[in-house]
Amino acid sequence: MHVKRIIANLAAPDPSAVDGFYREILGLELAMDHGWIRTYAGDARMSVQVSIASEGGSGTPVPDLSIEVDDLDEALRRMHRAGIPVEYGPAHEPWGVRRFYVRDPLGKLVNLLQHM
Repeated sequence: MHVKRIIANLAAPDPSAVDGFYREILGLELAMDHGWIRTYAGDARMSVQVSIASEGGSGTPVPDLSIEVDDLDEALRRMHRAGIPVEYGPAHEPWGVRRFYVRDPLGKLVNLLQHM
């Protein structure tokens, strides 16, 4: 048996409430919409990965999601334009990433990162 993918499921009373964050700001496509569940996806093939952590690194809380992007500066500009406050960073971390934390409309802590 091989795991094909891992999907993050976030509870929300109104799944469409996150559209602006995941579609408009992060540029993900709406891949599925059944009303009670909406799935957002990118066009890149993603690897299977699960991280289990006691902290988020550099003394930060463990984020609910980590999203790797190809242009962290552009992600940061989009957050600023949308008025979304940055809770940590941007920071160059000793393990080779540059990242920052924000909260999505559900209050989930999102780690946006770019490998350096």
